[in-house]
This record gives sequence, structure tokens and C-alpha cells, in this order.
Amino acid sequence: MKEGDRGRVDLDSEECKGCGLCVEACPPKVLALAPHLNRYGYHPATYLGEGCTGCGICFFACPEPGAIVVWRVRAETARPVAQAA
Repeated sequence: MKEGDRGRVDLDSEECKGCGLCVEACPPKVLALAPHLNRYGYHPATYLGEGCTGCGICFFACPEPGAIVVWRVRAETARPVAQAA
């Protein structure tokens, strides 16, 4: 995960059926279909390793429950933009 990433995607290649809906739905285009086959003979989706925004659109586009988990990164230090006087 790179410094500027706001999220991470975990994909279960054995649950993925290779439909590509998550790949097409991903706004930053950080998902792709793998060149290898899973045990069911499908090309599973894979995370390219960086650039995830943590939006979760891939999760909602996926028809397979449990195939995608999206993690959002918390800011290390949060401070107010303005304070009341």
C-alpha cells in the first residue's frame, strides 16, 4: 500500500467467478482479471496493489457474497480545520 492510498481490497480468488463487474465498476481502475485460473476454471479479479480509494463500489457490484472485502485507511492524525473562538 502506498502512502496516499485511502483503502485496500482483499479478494478471495476462490469465491470469484470472473464476471468482471468489479473491474468495470472500480473508479480508480485498480482491479484486473488475473491471467491464471482459480480451481473452478475462472480468471479471478486481482488488486493491482495500489491506488485504492476505499469507495467500496467494487463490493456492491460483486454478485458473490464474500468475494470482496474493502478496507478504509484511517487518518493517523486528525485535527480540526477551524476552532470556535
